Amino acid sequence: MKLIISIVPRNKGEAITEAVRKIGSSGATILFGKGTAKNPILGLFGFGTSNKDLIYILAKNSECEKFNQTIIDFTKNEKIGFGVLFNVDCDRILKNGSIEIEEGENFMATHTLITVILNAGLAEDTMAVARKAGASGGTVVNARGTGKEEDEKFFGITIVPDKEMLIILAQKEQEQDILEAIRKLPYLQEKGTGITYCTDVNNFSLLGK
Repeated sequence: MKLIISIVPRNKGEAITEAVRKIGSSGATILFGKGTAKNPILGLFGFGTSNKDLIYILAKNSECEKFNQTIIDFTKNEKIGFGVLFNVDCDRILKNGSIEIEEGENFMATHTLITVILNAGLAEDTMAVARKAGASGGTVVNARGTGKEEDEKFFGITIVPDKEMLIILAQKEQEQDILEAIRKLPYLQEKGTGITYCTDVNNFSLLGK
């Protein structure tokens, strides 16, 4: 299985989802985010400063190519820097009460998806540090933690329910520098303030002509 992820301008996600649904997709999830790039040139990577739709489509390996091509064709007349499209392997899916296992394909990743989940208000500062380490831009999604007051008493951690999820798409060779820069942030030295993980990306495409 693969997770097809596309980041496009706000209010474009529904039309793209419908185009993929017509050729067999069972549906999609659209998240609302905000781009962080401050330089217009960075728009080439699909990360402008405007509001964004993040489209998540789960597909079988055999469906992935046609879904990707449908999204590329649907957006081919949009302006350059319209958005990005990429895939992430998902080898185990829990669906309808059972776990489906489908081995991922072997590939040499050219890009990485760096996800940082932080307490609310920290994403912009984190992105600034990541940018200095080579990141072109990112997308911030508002989120909410599930911790309760009882957890704080039991585990001795500080519960901050409001979260921000910072998503950075970067070239693979930049991954270590960006991670190291984020790791050194003082507020991330405190327990419970954030977590970062990376996922290899394949089938990376820029959307728009």
